[in-house]
Amino acid sequence: MTCLPPMRRVLLAACLWMLAAGAGADHLFVNGTLLTLTEDGRQRADLRVIDGRIAAIGPDLAPGPDTEVIDLAGGFLMPGLAEMHAHVPAPDQGRAYRDDVLFLWVANGVTTVRGMLGHPEHLALRRDLAAHEVLGPRLITAGPSFNGETVTSPAQARRRAREQAAAGYDFLKIHPGLTRAEYDAVADEAARLGIPFGGHVPAEVGLLHAIAAGQRTVDHLDGFMQALVDDDAAAASGGGSLFGLALASSVDLHRLPGLVERMRDAGTWVVPTETLIENFAAADRIPELLDRPETAYLPPHLRRRYEQALARASLGSEAARRALAVRKRQIAALHQGGVGLLLGSDSPQIFNVPGFSIHRELEALVAAGLGPTEALRTGTDAPARFLDRTDDFGALRTGLAADLVWLRADPTVEVAATRQIAGVMVRGRWLDRATLDAGLADIRQRYTAD
Repeated sequence: MTCLPPMRRVLLAACLWMLAAGAGADHLFVNGTLLTLTEDGRQRADLRVIDGRIAAIGPDLAPGPDTEVIDLAGGFLMPGLAEMHAHVPAPDQGRAYRDDVLFLWVANGVTTVRGMLGHPEHLALRRDLAAHEVLGPRLITAGPSFNGETVTSPAQARRRAREQAAAGYDFLKIHPGLTRAEYDAVADEAARLGIPFGGHVPAEVGLLHAIAAGQRTVDHLDGFMQALVDDDAAAASGGGSLFGLALASSVDLHRLPGLVERMRDAGTWVVPTETLIENFAAADRIPELLDRPETAYLPPHLRRRYEQALARASLGSEAARRALAVRKRQIAALHQGGVGLLLGSDSPQIFNVPGFSIHRELEALVAAGLGPTEALRTGTDAPARFLDRTDDFGALRTGLAADLVWLRADPTVEVAATRQIAGVMVRGRWLDRATLDAGLADIRQRYTAD
């Protein structure tokens, strides 16, 4: 057990007390519009939160003697967003950086995170977040990766799946490099254990087989390009580079409806992470990425690493343009065909700054053809439905967790309004604009000083 100096212990205890007190407080939101993002759309009503849950919704709710009344000033209150493809920092990156990332998510209205590269310490973090001992989003965590280096045989893959399920991870994460036999062993064992698996589509497996095997999510649209070209075209390209982007000029979009139908019928969900691909496609525009305001919230060593990674990218501007255009067609077809889409940006990766990138992802979905409300739902009720937790979060309804975002403008009219945050509540813990600004300023100052 690590012993802290007396003053550090006092400060830590005070911080934990404030988190617990915030979670159990009584808040009443008035003078605003509630955006349910469901069939009833919106309502002009008050919303009361007690002990971290939505306690009442209605007109002219009366505050109690200890209620903190929050005047929305004509603004909009919506459910918190979910970042459904994220990477929670590993312990070797340091607790300070981890806490910065957690805060950046919350400061941008992200109240649920699906961590795609798990670590044993993330199980403890999930518990601490739920207990309000650490400030941050609700955590859904994968176990450590299943890939060509961590898996050595089908039998070992099964054993690894059993170990992760027993440890309490929420799902299994697939990365490239698995043989089909190893992949099938994971899929079969996951089905037997009742634990979902998702992520990438290994080259030897292919998208059609992954769908049939019950892969719960296909992230990054991985395997899509390969599934829409002839085998000869795929072989000639050497696999099509990252996520098959170099195959875009050979794609037969007439195959797309059949692929969409298979995914819909199988109940496969898709996490496009379009901002990640847009950043990779911007290899010839690195200065623009460095000049984004949110880049100030990346540690300098990550900025350098991302810049070096993009400098090595070889797609080319014209090929990138084609790939992005084809991906937009794929996203639109999936949405129109009834395949569930989940909001995710793969932060923090390649200039995707935690939290800030989720606004860019929403804008990318709208650019692909979703309406603003449809895009917002990929980060609110869709994650709750995907996780079978509609009785816990993802909407504005009595009894649900008080994950709330106060916006100054209406995101159902212009989705970029999700950037205009006046305050965030994460499971009853209220952070006003001044608190958010203070936390952001602290991070920016430390990273600038580095």
